[in-house]
Amino acid sequence: MEPLKVALLGSGSVGTQVARLLTAHAEELALRVGAPLELIGIAVRRLEVDRGAGIDPSLFTTDAPELLKRADLVIELIGGIEPARTLILDALASGASVVTGNKALLAEHGPELYEAADRGGVELYYEAAVAGAIPLLRPIRESLAGDRVQRVLGIVNGTTNYVLDKMDTAGLGFAEAVAQAQALGYAEADPTADVEGYDAAAKAAILASLAFHTRVSADDVHREGITSVTAADVASAKAIGAVVKMLAICERVVAADGSEGVSVRVHPAMVPLSHPLASVREAFNAVFVEAEAAGELMFYGRGAGGLPTASAVLGDLVSAARNRVGGSRGPGESTYAQLPLRPMGEVITRYHISLEVADRPGVLATVSKVIAEHGVSIETVRQQQFPAAGTDAGGQDRASLVVVTHSATDAALEATVSALAGLDSVAAVVGVMRVEGEN
Repeated sequence: MEPLKVALLGSGSVGTQVARLLTAHAEELALRVGAPLELIGIAVRRLEVDRGAGIDPSLFTTDAPELLKRADLVIELIGGIEPARTLILDALASGASVVTGNKALLAEHGPELYEAADRGGVELYYEAAVAGAIPLLRPIRESLAGDRVQRVLGIVNGTTNYVLDKMDTAGLGFAEAVAQAQALGYAEADPTADVEGYDAAAKAAILASLAFHTRVSADDVHREGITSVTAADVASAKAIGAVVKMLAICERVVAADGSEGVSVRVHPAMVPLSHPLASVREAFNAVFVEAEAAGELMFYGRGAGGLPTASAVLGDLVSAARNRVGGSRGPGESTYAQLPLRPMGEVITRYHISLEVADRPGVLATVSKVIAEHGVSIETVRQQQFPAAGTDAGGQDRASLVVVTHSATDAALEATVSALAGLDSVAAVVGVMRVEGEN
């Protein structure tokens, strides 16, 4: 067959590896696809930047629109919203299938891109958008198409996992751990998107959309970052046999009236050491998918990096190319369920609450009474006396009181914490963190 013409938009760490592998493995990829894949150009912003050895310099161009006119398949690795959105829409309209790793764009404009692909009779692939080299989206979209996914739980951001891992295992402070991640290339110069949870929220939106056949955008995701996680939180987790992890959680929830909905959230949580996610170290990712028939499935591997992510991009490219050769199309967007998005307050979770209280008789009983009044029960409680730093008005000593609750709605638990903070016997609410995973 005639070669399929491939246009590459972007030549960063991932794009460079994609171009190199396309060239190095050209013969083998042609056999897998059933036709040669010809890289016809690489669109970049500046031609003078050194892109490394192994790539023909004549392939580089700053004229992306012209390059798209000649392409059968387009790989978008620019990132961000614009000009990536416009270029992808133009490619789809011209009859080219698109492979992208752009999680932010998919989380914000996914429906628009899917509709454009349908109009053009072409395909949109994005395995690289969520977990790097880990094959995760295709199993959810295709392998579990006959099943009913109940929950997706995992670590989907390698930067935050590295930072929290070093705070736990090396005793580093937050700022020190971030600096180390930057030095190793795990974190950007501006790590805001990672540490504030924006990156994970975009990925959670994509996962939830696929898993529950419901359109979910990044704005629908409850998001909390890890900037407020302290050494004291990490130590408190160790004391209860847990570790702090940044989690993305997408799950079906049932309201009081029996109606079903979807909850999507991203936040730090204490994970018991008995849970497999607790052992995920460094910048690795791991995701659990719980389905009605298949049960619990775990996907683990490198969630970022030029070479691992390039593997996912090329996997999508081969699928899109095969379908073009065979005159077929893979699955498109599935939104038949359109389940309502439930607020964070309806989520069932547990809390770890650290309090500084007056060390006098009756305080524990008062705290327990307030917790019970909000419909919450206590799983464990631990108290430790320590001298106050200075003295309060009565010159009394203080004590540390740590409470881990049983499961309750997040709204009830939040109201409980507010009520505890208002007690005369509570000097301070030192820390609050959710606890996720089975003991």
